[in-house]
Amino acid sequence: MKVIILAGGGGSRLFPLSRTLFPKQFLKLNGEESLLAQTITRFLPMVKPSDMVVVTNQEYVHHVRTELIQAKAQGAHILLEPMARNTAPAVAFAAQYCLEHLGCQPDEILYVTPSDHIIRPIETFAANVRQAIGLANMDKIVTLGIRPNHPETGYGYMQAGTPFSGGFAVQSFREKPDLKTAEEYLAAGNYYWNSGMFAFAIQCFMEELAAYQPDIYELVQSGLDGMKENFTLMPNISIDYAIAEKSQKMVMLPITAEWNDIGSWDAIYDVLDKDLDGNAVKGDCIPIECSNTLILGHSRLIAGIGLEDILVVETDDVIVVAKKGESQKVKDLVCELKEKGRIEADQHTTVYRPWGFYTVLGSGPGYKMKKIVVNPGEILSLQMHYHRSEHWIVIGGTAKVTIGVAEQMVHENESVFVPQTTNHRLENPGRLPLQIIEVQNGSYLGEDDIVRFDDRYGRL
Repeated sequence: MKVIILAGGGGSRLFPLSRTLFPKQFLKLNGEESLLAQTITRFLPMVKPSDMVVVTNQEYVHHVRTELIQAKAQGAHILLEPMARNTAPAVAFAAQYCLEHLGCQPDEILYVTPSDHIIRPIETFAANVRQAIGLANMDKIVTLGIRPNHPETGYGYMQAGTPFSGGFAVQSFREKPDLKTAEEYLAAGNYYWNSGMFAFAIQCFMEELAAYQPDIYELVQSGLDGMKENFTLMPNISIDYAIAEKSQKMVMLPITAEWNDIGSWDAIYDVLDKDLDGNAVKGDCIPIECSNTLILGHSRLIAGIGLEDILVVETDDVIVVAKKGESQKVKDLVCELKEKGRIEADQHTTVYRPWGFYTVLGSGPGYKMKKIVVNPGEILSLQMHYHRSEHWIVIGGTAKVTIGVAEQMVHENESVFVPQTTNHRLENPGRLPLQIIEVQNGSYLGEDDIVRFDDRYGRL
């Protein structure tokens, strides 16, 4: 078995914690591990790291590498999609990668999973996976379903048909319903939530691609290199629409493990520990006479007084307040922010880079101030800015600085000045994180005012 972990995107329903450049799978919501690291850890008892393929894109590759280190799974493969084209092309890309680079045979079973769910306990889930693999070996495409315990409007549904070897033939797939329809599904008893997890033999998947998505199948036949060159021709379609809703080989296996795709703040409230009044509180928060309320603080004190059934989520730059039951509408807020060109929709005040990260501490007309942290042994690109100069003050570690043709070491409590239109570079030659305060001055301070001349991370 090979495990395909889809980590190429993230939903907008967990804004303001989830952003375009830091999506849901990298969040630490229920412990010290991110959701991606939890997904990796979940499969380590079943397969070696070298049997995992994480499908992502260039924007997230440094996040993925960090999470693999955290999960002690550095041997896992990272497959970069040329561009985002939804789950059907991503899975086809991964399947071809397994054939060409991992030496897989056509009868190898692939287990496809999202990277942003909570599933526990691991032992129960492992038993479900083994059962799914058994069904997949019977020339079936297995999808895992979750028996609903409430009328949920945020999930797609599957209608169970004829029993089949511990599972059910899938009679139909249903889109996210309104509340009345969800209540009807719950009462019927034969509808299950669609988990987005699949198991199948590579050959079975390819046959269904040929039958129902010949445009994707034709690109697959060009091999991995051909797929990379022509990925723009891939349709933007999910594996559900592309194959699952059409195939006659679909089998649904109910899973017995506890599952939550935490696709909304209501779902986050459900999985967090609560006090005697039903409040889920994290951060520097003080609830007074509050009940059944979620308060997540980050950078400041949050006091709630007399709140009931309310969701409060705070970050450095955004505070979202919503009624419980309405959090699915957060995605509408994100759409409005994008329409207005608001930077908050895409990134936090802290932005991660391959070499480390920076946090915007403040800005105004003609200036911006950042804290920059460079990981040991890492180096920024050799670059130049047309519209700004920079002052660097080292507050921790030692910096190796290039300005023009001159190199110098800059130690703690020392500073340097980088003139406008001058080539420069920052490097951490030490064993501790390098921390500097950067003050930018100029007529334009956008991140796109960077001309790179050399970059170890391929960003020229």
